[in-house]
Amino acid sequence: DRYEFRATHDPDGIGKFYLGREIAHVMGPAGILWLERTERETEEKPQLLIDALEIEPGQTIADLGAGSGYYSFRIAPLVGPAGKVLAIDIEPAMLEVIAQRASRERIANVAAVRASVRDPNLTPGSVDLLFMVDVYHELEYPYEVMTKVRAALKPGGRVGLIEYRAEDPQVAIKPVHKMSERQVRRELEAAGFSHVKTVRMLPLQHLIVFEKK
Repeated sequence: DRYEFRATHDPDGIGKFYLGREIAHVMGPAGILWLERTERETEEKPQLLIDALEIEPGQTIADLGAGSGYYSFRIAPLVGPAGKVLAIDIEPAMLEVIAQRASRERIANVAAVRASVRDPNLTPGSVDLLFMVDVYHELEYPYEVMTKVRAALKPGGRVGLIEYRAEDPQVAIKPVHKMSERQVRRELEAAGFSHVKTVRMLPLQHLIVFEKK
């Protein structure tokens, strides 16, 4: 009863709705070139996002929907040898790309983790920060996944959702691949989270931070 299915829907969505929002199609391995495009540096300014995540040495960071590992490998030096980056995805091809790069570049603190559509496959009480970059809107079972995420957080652990701003018509992204801050907060609060802050200085996205209630 948590989800609604509609025959008439956006072609970029799967026809499944959660709290009034249509869930988008998942980006597959064919999207690696787009994820790694050089223009991303100027379009999205990823270093601004990394700074805003406030990562500290020794932390365990989960990159859920890691894709090609674009962010996982950038934050690996920040957690240092005592920390760990869990690069999580449901696509084996994506995880293979991450594992091969980690091996090739001898990066020991990045681990590829296979998730399912309902479970990110994380140990309870193990994660300091879990973040998703333009991923949450594609989760087929957002409530179930976020319930598992909540259990995976350490005391004081945080969740950061980064989504293209639906409130901004200048953000030229397909509608089902954008989310408003209001909708993000509605869905995360339904899964047992409390809003901590919203960072709005990114060019196209907002970073919305939560903690367990």
